[in-house]
Amino acid sequence: MFQTKAAARQHFLGARGLRPQPEGLLASAQQALPDVHRIALYVSRGAEPQTGALIDWLLATHREVLLPILYADNDLGWGVAPGAADLVPGRLGLSEPPTDLGSEAIATAELVICPALAVARDGVRLGRGGGSYDRALARVRPGTPIWAAVYDSEIVDHLPCDEHDYPVDAALTPRHLVQLRRSVDD
Repeated sequence: MFQTKAAARQHFLGARGLRPQPEGLLASAQQALPDVHRIALYVSRGAEPQTGALIDWLLATHREVLLPILYADNDLGWGVAPGAADLVPGRLGLSEPPTDLGSEAIATAELVICPALAVARDGVRLGRGGGSYDRALARVRPGTPIWAAVYDSEIVDHLPCDEHDYPVDAALTPRHLVQLRRSVDD
């Protein structure tokens, strides 16, 4: 059990750094994806579960993909994914869509797949610590499923959490979708 978020982040970032290679989310998402048209997703980096092939497949199957744009205050705006070759460089080395629809655009998503370092079985999501996704997830329309992208080893029994932490419904791993219990009421 982790006593602090900092200790948990250090542990999971260290473990990701030891992965021989990142794994993709395409196969598990294809099996679990509900019948939705607009999905908020993110462009993976480094050892995160890879989203590139998933984004390409969603676009090829005529779905609309919203990708985040990191603002200077660490809040997130959203833009429609044009295609991997048409993304532009953003803050902190992120790849972003060229057009910003604003921070409220996430409320139009029918499914949200967000990054995480780990999730607990009660729905607590551990992010990188900037609060960007907690703010964004609070704007998601009630009833919209929120999945955190993690590896199987990053699903744990307990994580420290704060009042502002926004819970997730499920963990999408490269192998499957794991339903979680929400820790707060919708």
